Amino acid sequence: TDEVYRILDTLDAHEGKATFFIGGSWADDNVACVKEILSRGHELGNHGYFHKDHSAMTEEENREEISVCNRFIHLMTGVQMTLFAPPSGAYGKAALSACAALNMKTILWSRDTIDWRDQDGDKIYRRATENLANGDLVLMHPTKETANTLPAVLDYYASVGFTAVTVSRNLEET
Repeated sequence: TDEVYRILDTLDAHEGKATFFIGGSWADDNVACVKEILSRGHELGNHGYFHKDHSAMTEEENREEISVCNRFIHLMTGVQMTLFAPPSGAYGKAALSACAALNMKTILWSRDTIDWRDQDGDKIYRRATENLANGDLVLMHPTKETANTLPAVLDYYASVGFTAVTVSRNLEET
């Protein structure tokens, strides 16, 4: 969670906002951090409760996994999440149907920094900035290298007239 707080501080310093896709089991262990994300004006999205492979699950299993996370976050924060990002981007018709039944949008990224695997600030920076287009959804994780690299990424965004915004705002504006 230290990296989450560093990322929050960096976003504050750059007047940026983000959507944090939260796994329920992580949130259960990090209640104060989840509340801090919200208190700083960021958006929460659903990442399932147990970080399962949603492409291998039935519609009912998808609905349960997503709903449990929704209910937990709602009980903890009062927030009703409307966005779902499937772990590893793994989804199928059953996941899409489950999200539709829950009045949620399934969200994927347009740019993946692969920061969870490549602990290399130069690669993270390049993947977050090269050929950047308005409306891009940039996937990052709370790793040490991401926290270290994020200030430079946000400086670059500012230099080309972009601002980090939540997924919901991005969808409204693009």
